[in-house]
Amino acid sequence: MKPRIFGLENEYGLIFSPNGRIYLPIEKILGYIFEGLIPNSWPSNAFLVNGARFYQDTGCHPEYSTPECDNSEDLVVHDKAGERLLEACLPAAEERLREEGLSGEIYIFKNTTDSLGNAYGCHENFLMRRVVDFWKVTEQLIPFFVTRQIFAGAGKVLKVSGKAQLFISQRAQHIHEKTASSTTSSRSIINTRDEPHADAEKYRRLHIIMGDSNMSEIATYLKVGTAALVLSMIEDGYTVSHMELDDPVKAIREVARDTTLKKKIKLEDGRELTAIEIQRVYMERAKEYLGSLDDEPVAADVVRRWENILDRLEEDPMQLCHELDWVVKKRIMLEYMDKKGCGWDDPRITMMDLQYHDVKRTRGLYYLLERQELVERLVPEESVQRAMTTPPQSTRAKVRGDFIRFARAKNRSYTVDWTYLKLNGYWEETILCMDPFSSSNRRVEELLSQVSGQRVFR
Repeated sequence: MKPRIFGLENEYGLIFSPNGRIYLPIEKILGYIFEGLIPNSWPSNAFLVNGARFYQDTGCHPEYSTPECDNSEDLVVHDKAGERLLEACLPAAEERLREEGLSGEIYIFKNTTDSLGNAYGCHENFLMRRVVDFWKVTEQLIPFFVTRQIFAGAGKVLKVSGKAQLFISQRAQHIHEKTASSTTSSRSIINTRDEPHADAEKYRRLHIIMGDSNMSEIATYLKVGTAALVLSMIEDGYTVSHMELDDPVKAIREVARDTTLKKKIKLEDGRELTAIEIQRVYMERAKEYLGSLDDEPVAADVVRRWENILDRLEEDPMQLCHELDWVVKKRIMLEYMDKKGCGWDDPRITMMDLQYHDVKRTRGLYYLLERQELVERLVPEESVQRAMTTPPQSTRAKVRGDFIRFARAKNRSYTVDWTYLKLNGYWEETILCMDPFSSSNRRVEELLSQVSGQRVFR
């Protein structure tokens, strides 16, 4: 299986709860958070020493884009590192507010909708080969993405016709198209903007914007791992035939509303299948594909977990109450409602729904469950802590992260983007880094050696 680059972009919800009725622009709070990540600077767009990007997105949401990763486990680690970096900024940001006479707490939520019905995004990016027909690939991917929420959904309590209930996905109700170029005005399953951040003659970007932000490491792992595997098998000719949905937008909403997972989805050819049955078609095809390849341990683990998850979802979704976000939520909410004698429309349930996504580990509901060993982890915390300051070692992110670390240590001004680096005031040369698979760059090494006063021998 050919290597692949992928990454996640998470927009976070941000709230300041002052001890008093004081209005404070959210931009100012966000500035203090930036200050914690980039000392002595208030930029609205910053790359970090771990190769990631942190910036202010539409609606004044802090957004963390992971560095380029080439396997799903690394991506889980760096996705969690984004949470930890934002959490680490909270004490200093709150102290800065106190210095201005504004006591209160800053809340950062890793979710995709707020209580007013506004939506923001968790976007997935997969590098794909340019020679492959993009539109044929997307047609085969859409049924997969529509039904993937049964294990990748974050869960959300919503009202329908005045009655509150748990939905599997937060994002599903905000999707209006199969494909579109906008990420805000007309949200789609697959976004068609072609920004590969690599050699455009070789690659394009597959940009998925219908997914939820996950607290569960297992859900994140399966979300990106299965998608990368399905994309690879389709690129390599292991297509999935006759699975086109009659109405994908309607289907994504129907799947989200059915926590029993029994709802039948209508296909173009008139057949009706459940979301689990559709996922099984893709999973079985992926097993065939893997059987044709040499040893692929990560992909094999993804398929093993994928099949196991589908088996248990079919038998009883509540078996996944320690692994999948929406099922974890359902369990703790049902337990609370039984204890308190309340229903889905109780404000305390709405608050639990929000608190689950709080990234502050001493306060967030998900992390309370983690401390009680009521949710399963996939990666060690040591790896997450290391990823806060260390880029992936096998992709272009290493070049970027090492360059930023060097420039800061030398107190040098620099300019960085996904595909280029520049040390301002020295050489005045922009060095292109167009290969996302390369963890080294000779021109960058020469520049850093010259600045350090070292000779380069080749």
